[in-house]
Amino acid sequence: MSGKCIVIVGAGPGGLSAGMILAKRGFKVTILEKEAVAGGRNAPLKKDGYTFDIGPTFLMMNYILKEIFEESGKKAEDYIKVQRLDPMYRLKFTDKDIIISSGFEEMKAEIEKHFPGNTDALRKFMETEKKRYGNMFPCLQKEYTKPWHLLRPVFLKAIPSLQLHKTFWQNLSSYFKQDDLKICFTFQAKYIGMSPWECPAAFTMIPYVEHEYGIYHVTGGLNQISAGMARAFKELGGELLLNTEVEKLLMEKKKVKGVRIKGGKEVFADEVIVNADFAYAMSSLAKNAGLKKYSLNKLKKKRYSCSTFMLYLGVKKKYNIPHHNIVFAGSYRKNVEEIFQKGAPSEDMSAYVQNASVTDSTLAPEGKSTIYILVPCPNKAATGNDWEKIKESYKNKVLDMLEKRTELKDLRANIETEIIYTPDDWEKKHNVFYGATFNLAHNLSQMLYSRPRNKFEELDNCYLVGGGTHPGSGLPTIYESARITSNLISKKYGVPFIYPTTLNKKESF
Repeated sequence: MSGKCIVIVGAGPGGLSAGMILAKRGFKVTILEKEAVAGGRNAPLKKDGYTFDIGPTFLMMNYILKEIFEESGKKAEDYIKVQRLDPMYRLKFTDKDIIISSGFEEMKAEIEKHFPGNTDALRKFMETEKKRYGNMFPCLQKEYTKPWHLLRPVFLKAIPSLQLHKTFWQNLSSYFKQDDLKICFTFQAKYIGMSPWECPAAFTMIPYVEHEYGIYHVTGGLNQISAGMARAFKELGGELLLNTEVEKLLMEKKKVKGVRIKGGKEVFADEVIVNADFAYAMSSLAKNAGLKKYSLNKLKKKRYSCSTFMLYLGVKKKYNIPHHNIVFAGSYRKNVEEIFQKGAPSEDMSAYVQNASVTDSTLAPEGKSTIYILVPCPNKAATGNDWEKIKESYKNKVLDMLEKRTELKDLRANIETEIIYTPDDWEKKHNVFYGATFNLAHNLSQMLYSRPRNKFEELDNCYLVGGGTHPGSGLPTIYESARITSNLISKKYGVPFIYPTTLNKKESF
């Protein structure tokens, strides 16, 4: 038992996961959260009897979540109720609907129906990407705090799987010929806020992971993961202080000694873990630290993910459409180029629509439902988009498109309550730098050792968790960031732990 004091800034998924693990290992852990509820972007959004997830709605690689609870001496099934979704989602093109299943035979039949002659291509994709995942994922579970960590045998073995000369789209082109079929396996680049025409080929393992391990829903929404973690953390002796906003890291030269809370109170610690948005934290919480590598000017020059335009709708009826739906623009590539290259919200947009009430009756009053709509859009690094001025007109364009293209023909007439998020809201309400919802981009120059490190390189006694550090954004990798950081701190103080060794585990709750 170390007895050392750890302060964690932010009760998002990374902060909660690290808090659970470290509390179990005997550290005295305090998590400071500015909101009235734990979760960060994995928190609930409630209005008029409706409950929405603010952010993530797909639970992938659920075995990692289970392991985080196990690392903390807990069982995930005691805190959350999880349901596997199959079919996983529907992809809606202008001329066809494609139902995506995790079962190989069902998927093979669906592809043969719409893209005859691609059965062998699907088999090749699954076999090859399984090898990539087997080589790459162990690398994502390692820390990269020193340059020689790139010389580990596990990383050297994985170098061919990086396919540094290829993009996500180019790699999918080695399996499939029809563009629409490639899109079925490349739109997942949006999970990390990137264009498939720019995203590194290594991330082709994301659709493989979906098909191999499935997608899950948590009763009450994925926000219940955060609620369960918060409860487990407090049971382990951790202190969770809500409505407690950190305004500054306390430093002695380059050594972080604690934090100052809004109102002036100072909280001291042996180590500080930052779970806030990375660029926000460095430009605000550490703005007087004299950072060089991550000064404000250099932060502004980094590449960031796209943002998202969100509609959270409480509607007074239920719709018979799948739980997850992706509606593609008429010209998907043009849509993506407008977002990432021109920095303009698309007129012909793509949208993700979650109809979770078809699965989960707890989210809305009886006979009613929640409709969650996400439209990828430019982040605020792009100038000329006055979201306060255009958000109502853009909302109507999105609703027009969905009423025309989907079964939601009377959606507008049935809206009982609504919440709109624009890039401005992500920036102002959640302290997301540039409103870039998926954090720093995942281009090769911002991955592994070149991404902000779990043991932050510019400040002593300062660690990072969340999407802005290694391994990157997305719930499974955020959980892994917490495990890496917890292990680094445990190693510093001689607290024993076991490195993760699981891979290719097919298991559910």
